[in-house]
Amino acid sequence: MKVVFSEIQNEHAPTRYLRHGALVDYPESPERVRRLMAGALKAELEPKAPDLFEASHFEGVHPRRYLDFLENGHAEWMKLPGAFPEIMPSIRPVEAPSAYPSHILGRAGWHIMDFAGAVTAQTWRTVSMSAMSALTAAELVSSGADAAYALCRPPGHHAYGERSGGFCYLNNSAIAAQYLRRGHERVAILDIDVHHGNGTQSIFYDRADVLTLSVHADPAAYYPFFYGYAEQQGDAAGEGFNLNLPVPVKSGDKVWIEALERAAKRIADFKPGALVLALGLDAHEADPLNGGAVTTEGFMQMARMIAALGLPTVLIQEGGYLTPMLGDNLAAFLTAFRRAR
Repeated sequence: MKVVFSEIQNEHAPTRYLRHGALVDYPESPERVRRLMAGALKAELEPKAPDLFEASHFEGVHPRRYLDFLENGHAEWMKLPGAFPEIMPSIRPVEAPSAYPSHILGRAGWHIMDFAGAVTAQTWRTVSMSAMSALTAAELVSSGADAAYALCRPPGHHAYGERSGGFCYLNNSAIAAQYLRRGHERVAILDIDVHHGNGTQSIFYDRADVLTLSVHADPAAYYPFFYGYAEQQGDAAGEGFNLNLPVPVKSGDKVWIEALERAAKRIADFKPGALVLALGLDAHEADPLNGGAVTTEGFMQMARMIAALGLPTVLIQEGGYLTPMLGDNLAAFLTAFRRAR
């Protein structure tokens, strides 16, 4: 099993993040990936550099104007008098009707959903390579590999079609699923990050060919707050093809595993040709974001359950923040997954 990653993915490094009204250091740091890579190597995965794909592969998920903003918006932003070298808008559209503006301040507000989506001079190069890692893992599985792991940084599951947020810019899991659809009539995305994958839900909300499932901390009391409720089940053709399984904040192994059992049954009923696993490790009991109380053994049990689905699987890294156990948690999950196959 391969781990796909490029050092280019460490270049995006915003300096500021708004937490409880205070500007603090940006928590989605390159150090996360160094620890995660150590975990992947401990699990005996083989490193592979991402292949280069045309950016047109992103367009099945993200509109062209959003990609243009990520690629070219920073240069325009820096022409503003006194501009800080990270795009962070002060105004955002909050209701309809609204119209797409031409000024960079307005476009920044349109495309950046929250204070975790700052754009730097390196952002486009970095997020593109993160998505290339996801595409490479999807291609490996499409070509016959049982599974592949994309060490995606920045993560992606909070990214909407044309909005960044929650440290996410391009939705790597959605891009991988869209790529897998070329060879499979149905694809499932299972998200076990402690945060709901609100961007992924939105992208596929009216589609029946991609089943989206998410086990996550209850959004009534946890980010992203407005999305991830059980009654959000899809719309139009996609009605019934979005399954949210919120669990109480700080839930431990038993609660998470019971929710995952429900997700596994729905996946089996859907009969997809392939699975994308949005793998967050931030439900761990020591994670600084304090959303879950899952143990390392709990992650191993979830890995065995997911492996037992028997589906070609693309594993996409989502959250999991700086603790001494981060790399070991990934190693434990990947090792349990591989042994269960």
